[in-house]
Amino acid sequence: MTAQRFPFRLIGMIHLLPLPGAPRFRGSRDEILDRALADAEALAEAGFDALLVENYGDAPFHKERAEPFVVAEMTRIAVALRQSCALPLGVQVLRNAAAASLSIAAASGAAFIRVNVHTGAMLTDQGVIEGRADETVRLRALLRSDVRIFADVLVKHGIPLASMPVADAARDAVHRGLADGVIISGPSTGAATDPADVKAAREAVDAPILVGSGASAASAALLLRQAHGLIVGTAIKRGGRTTAPVDPARAARFVLAANG
Repeated sequence: MTAQRFPFRLIGMIHLLPLPGAPRFRGSRDEILDRALADAEALAEAGFDALLVENYGDAPFHKERAEPFVVAEMTRIAVALRQSCALPLGVQVLRNAAAASLSIAAASGAAFIRVNVHTGAMLTDQGVIEGRADETVRLRALLRSDVRIFADVLVKHGIPLASMPVADAARDAVHRGLADGVIISGPSTGAATDPADVKAAREAVDAPILVGSGASAASAALLLRQAHGLIVGTAIKRGGRTTAPVDPARAARFVLAANG
């Protein structure tokens, strides 16, 4: 997948309600699935190019592991999304359960995964998370999968253990970690991404560059002058709340602005 032919210009987030086993689980698997399917339908109708599903409601997150029941629940949901919606699907198991994400994606026919710490090491609210690019890429080969790996660079909600320019971190992710694309974000969920960071990553690597947080209808067109795609969540939710359902009107306005 080259940067010039990157097909996922607008990726809409499906933030799952808390899954069984999470502290805030509300007791209904059907409610979780129905919300996910409704969000997918709204994103498809608005004109998004792809979906990304993650277990956002499962906080506090494990650093790297995912219980078998989380993998089972997310696989069930991913398969249902694939059956109900023609858009390509991405998977992320938070916080950094890359093996689980890749396994779910391979089993469900998803197109890509997001990995928060693929290379390097970050100090996060889960503690120190170290990249496991060697394990993730080898697992993909073992599974005989063509699922793409989109890797965050200096990920949000984290601080690098050693100072590193965005360009150098992007080069490591692509050239040494064999990521298929990199994600540049602001400091936290919903926080604006610095266009200068996006520009630095794009100049450093010949790979797709995605904006991973803070894209809005007002900033979308500007960001897309540097990035190949946007991962959009908070801005298209009801009331601008990350945990709310997708707002069809907000999603449609976002697409219109991005294409303007």
